[in-house]
Amino acid sequence: MNRKKLLFALLLGISFGLAAQIPPGYYDNAQGLNGIALKSALHNIIKGHTEYSYSDLRDFILMDTDEDPYNSNNVILLYTGRSQAKNTFGGGANDWNREHVWAKSHGDFGNNPPCGTDAHHIRPTDASVNSSRGNKDFAMGGQQHSEATGCYYTEYTWEPRDEVKGDVARMIFYMSVRYEGGNGEPDLEVVDQINTYPQPKHGKLSDLLEWNMQDPPDDFETNRNDVIYGYQNNRNPFIDHPEYVNSIWNPSSSSSSLTYNNNVTIYPQPATDKITIRSDDMEKDYYDIAIYNLFGQIVYTSDDTFFDSNLTTLKLPDLEPALYIIRIAGKKENFISKFTVKGQ
Repeated sequence: MNRKKLLFALLLGISFGLAAQIPPGYYDNAQGLNGIALKSALHNIIKGHTEYSYSDLRDFILMDTDEDPYNSNNVILLYTGRSQAKNTFGGGANDWNREHVWAKSHGDFGNNPPCGTDAHHIRPTDASVNSSRGNKDFAMGGQQHSEATGCYYTEYTWEPRDEVKGDVARMIFYMSVRYEGGNGEPDLEVVDQINTYPQPKHGKLSDLLEWNMQDPPDDFETNRNDVIYGYQNNRNPFIDHPEYVNSIWNPSSSSSSLTYNNNVTIYPQPATDKITIRSDDMEKDYYDIAIYNLFGQIVYTSDDTFFDSNLTTLKLPDLEPALYIIRIAGKKENFISKFTVKGQ
């Protein structure tokens, strides 16, 4: 099992190569906020989504949201990663069924809309693996699962495979923001605890925060968010803006306080050995460049880098696959953006 080494910095509102189709202005009311204020603003943005039945999830929604991009006849199962025929839905051990990532017993909402049929947290899973996960909280550690070999479990906890740890975390954070107790809905909260059943709570916050940073959104997760928006008319804000997680639940993190300039384009994304930086706001001049990792450590500096016609190409050092912050300091203005690096 190859553990993802991807980490990501908590950055605001800048595309980094994932084709998220965020409607213009969708998050305008969340700009500049953090903590409870941000949580409340996001709730107001995503609440009141278009509802579907539990059968609709089985009959067409999940077959669309979780379609294997390489085989349109299959869906990808969350915990095993297996590509499985869409027509094998059922109750058999190796069939696929519907998994409530926020366990429906943690709030007792069953299979009823809106919580119990919200596609943002319902995923196709192997039926027997779904049973093994049950209503366990999410946390690190335990015994390796015999079928979903990337997953580990204890009596009260379930650790998903590395490739979807961030997906799971962002689904849990979504549920906590979407459902705040209004209009007869449950008030769901993320807590730094395990064995939270039957309370409307889910853990473990500290591990979920780590997973959100360890496993940033990929093309599959981003596309899934776009497809669900087409059905429900709401988005998971933590896929579009993973930095919102720390801004709400870990506001003391250093990256939460940065301010970013959106008019900077960095390509290719992801990069290997070099990047090209372009901004129409930059003058033809010399700039100081610093690249930071997730932990705020400087991994590269370059003084007096010349930008010719708002454009320059920068040779990168040997960087681990991850998401990085880049700070470009000029005489009149600083520019901060982000870029990803893939393995060479």
